[in-house]
Amino acid sequence: MTYFQPLKVVDFFRPLFEKMKIDYVVMRKIVEVKLLMDGRRVPTVFSSSTKQKGNQFMKSLLIYMLYSLILLFFIFGDQYMFQMSFVFGISMFLLMTSMIADFSSVLLDVRDKTILHTKPVHLRTINAAKMVHVIIYMTLLTGAFTVIPALVMLFSQGLFFFLLFLLTIILFVSFIIALTSLIYMFVLRFFSGEQLKDLINYIQIILSAGVIIGYQIVIRAFEYAGFTFEFTFSWWNVFIPPMWFAAPFELLIARNFSSGIIVLTVLAVIIPIISILLYYALMPSFERNLQKLMEESGTARRKRWQFSTLWEKIICFHKEERMFFRFANQIMGAEREFKLKVYPSLGIALVFPFIFIFNDLSYLSLEEIREGNSFLQIYFVNIIVGIVVHMLSFSGKYKGAWIFKAAGVEHPNEMNGATIKAFLVKLYVPIFFIVGTIYCFIFSPRIIVHLFIVFLAAILLAILSYFLTSKGEFPFSKPFESIQQGGGSTVTVILIMIFTALLAGLHYVMILIPYGMYVYLIVLIVTIFILWRNLFSKKSME
Repeated sequence: MTYFQPLKVVDFFRPLFEKMKIDYVVMRKIVEVKLLMDGRRVPTVFSSSTKQKGNQFMKSLLIYMLYSLILLFFIFGDQYMFQMSFVFGISMFLLMTSMIADFSSVLLDVRDKTILHTKPVHLRTINAAKMVHVIIYMTLLTGAFTVIPALVMLFSQGLFFFLLFLLTIILFVSFIIALTSLIYMFVLRFFSGEQLKDLINYIQIILSAGVIIGYQIVIRAFEYAGFTFEFTFSWWNVFIPPMWFAAPFELLIARNFSSGIIVLTVLAVIIPIISILLYYALMPSFERNLQKLMEESGTARRKRWQFSTLWEKIICFHKEERMFFRFANQIMGAEREFKLKVYPSLGIALVFPFIFIFNDLSYLSLEEIREGNSFLQIYFVNIIVGIVVHMLSFSGKYKGAWIFKAAGVEHPNEMNGATIKAFLVKLYVPIFFIVGTIYCFIFSPRIIVHLFIVFLAAILLAILSYFLTSKGEFPFSKPFESIQQGGGSTVTVILIMIFTALLAGLHYVMILIPYGMYVYLIVLIVTIFILWRNLFSKKSME
């Protein structure tokens, strides 16, 4: 078994652990196994990557070091309240979401109950191992994210600034650990274990999408970097934790002894301590509620009617197709691993059309945008079509695909067609409806026909994506680890993106031609009908 370097540091505290009547040898072995499992687990920042060899956790620390370069833009200067609020705000978002997304297996570890609690290991030793594991994880993660900014602070702001940053980071990390744990306590106290798992999954989705979207927001924020910012305390500032930890810099370095800065500084010291004490006080209740994670959720009351049922009757023409549609709809809504792979791209598609509109506002007026053809930027929504259609072939439960053959399904064509319909209804249409509705308010209802063309283009892209990626296999029948085998999927996605751009360009050309838009509309309908009939109809299987 690999000897982990962090345990060398823990070894210095062996007399302290033994004085607390903790079996240090057993505790160390437990932590060593936990660290080994951490190295095998794929972090959320690698969620879209394929299975790789080596210590994945240590590799993810390099990614967090790259993320920390964002903080360098807020280190230089003497506007400490503004700068450090951004530093701790970005750090809080990344560290807390990372802890919830990637380290839930530690805070919510129920394997201790089923494995260690049945062995002659004292509960005190098990809890000490969990505590040491959390400390090692957060030390490595926080160190990776702050080591470069801290060194730059040391040379640009001086030794006192550097030491003050280290002290506030300790309080800051303690607050994050306690706050994350208290969130889990609240959810487990009032909700089921299944709802907690859903919460973790959605936070993983937010982290994956937030990194990409956050880059766009941060880039646009630098337009205001040349201005001077003056801090004026308001009552609502006490509810913004990053401002608490920025206040000591304003107080001790800028010598701002105003009452608001003093209040925020006191909060930066008191709240983390209270949070940790509250966490330890509620720990017994937390451990009892962890039992919910080992229980099956109660019998949920099934909905008698769902909106997808209406779509099922409208767009599915055979009993078998309706059954396939219902099955695919349930898989896309229930399988957490599939949602983690696919849903972040949906969030990006929802935001990108508006990011480019906001970018246009920097040099055009709203009236100029409204009268132009910027509504074609809604084609950015269609970029997700090729990605998601390709992902419809994969599942974390792919071994269950044997049931298709056992059920007598000989040809996958009709099932793939129903699955694509389910994707369009469940994932694409809601996003397109939201973006399209807002675009109608921005550009007026004159673009409704254009939106219909964009929707038809999405269906055409879905058919093309299936043609390029499918090899006559059933949907959800391959493991996620095989996504990048041969590199073909990357080429396919790039081809679909190029084809999306070509359709958008063709759409623009048709706008310039009298009645060209309506000719284009008819051509799309006929093309989709012919391709769909040849690929997915029952006749195509004969």
